[in-house]
Amino acid sequence: MNLSQTCDVAVIGLGAMGSAALYQLAKRGAKAVGIDRFRPPHDQGSTHGETRITRQAIGEGAFYVPLALRSNEIWKELEAETGERLLTQNGCLIVEAASPVSTGVIRNAFLERTRKAALAYDIPHEMLDAAEIHRRYPQFTPREDEIGYFEPGGGYLNPERCVGVQLEQARALGAVTELGTQVISVAQTGDGVRIVTDRGELSAGQVIVSAGAWALSLLGEPFKKLLSPSRQVMHWFEVDPDFRQHWANSPVFIWSHGPSPNDFFYGFPSLSGSKAIKTAGEQYDAFVDPDEIERTVTPAESDAMREEHLSGRVQGLRARALRAVTCLYTVTPDSNFLIDRHPESDRILVVSPCSGHGFKHSAAIGEVAAQWVLDGQCRIDVSAFALSRLRVAA
Repeated sequence: MNLSQTCDVAVIGLGAMGSAALYQLAKRGAKAVGIDRFRPPHDQGSTHGETRITRQAIGEGAFYVPLALRSNEIWKELEAETGERLLTQNGCLIVEAASPVSTGVIRNAFLERTRKAALAYDIPHEMLDAAEIHRRYPQFTPREDEIGYFEPGGGYLNPERCVGVQLEQARALGAVTELGTQVISVAQTGDGVRIVTDRGELSAGQVIVSAGAWALSLLGEPFKKLLSPSRQVMHWFEVDPDFRQHWANSPVFIWSHGPSPNDFFYGFPSLSGSKAIKTAGEQYDAFVDPDEIERTVTPAESDAMREEHLSGRVQGLRARALRAVTCLYTVTPDSNFLIDRHPESDRILVVSPCSGHGFKHSAAIGEVAAQWVLDGQCRIDVSAFALSRLRVAA
């Protein structure tokens, strides 16, 4: 690249949000360039691991629901255009105590907030007691005081194919991707933005920064004090032969079982041919430098996952994990999204991080970002994700 090369919009980071934004920009006819330090879809950031849960009623806040619903529409449109399978709606089960006690910010009264969002948006769902959960899904053994919210429209996405398909579509529509390219600096210069990379420079009318954990080094203050990358681990446990059919027919599930934000885990059905299920907890206190993250997962970490979360709650899994991998969350102080203009650069739109629960919304967020930079406004209200709320709180 060189400085004489220009574009209407550059997208920095081509994971969940960035690939969606580049696709939507190209679909609108914008001259767009996408830049990524790796070669997406890849396993270095937050967008990998075969599956990501999607839901329609959102317990993190009802203001997320329009993003989730619009994203499902976009995934289905992409499936129709490409013949790819991106979205599987096999149902989502959320389990929690009937009278939960939580000290978490985002997970407080998670099931009840999900139910209220479903009622507000007429999203089909059922409420189940512990006996009915176990009758339908013998692999789950909830306590008598636990209840379930079941949403038939929930399910899972294939994150690698979602990213790959949107990048392929974006390139087919004229977008350019610069992969294996590290952005060193981004600075507004008059009526444009100068992007310096390890392979040259680029001039853009506007920039969308969707670099996840690497956004901190590009955005400066106040973002450095507000964004916290954390190391997460996903585990694959082998299914016992007697339970293979139960796990193959399982919904995705989310289980909150204690007062700490870390007393929470989730999982997926056994995918065809895998003979295993993927499951994971969440560590909101394992903060890391994304360039120095420990990628090796020890057997002790998988053992802890089983003892702290799976034991006594799920059945039909072998004791040892077949494999485990890491990924990154980049978390805001209130665990909600950050989608806003940079306070010192009105030509830089920050679209990420998403605090570990963003993939289900990413297709719509890409559309929102494209509308914001091209039209100056967007059809879905994202004011709840403004930077001002975090600066005021700080």
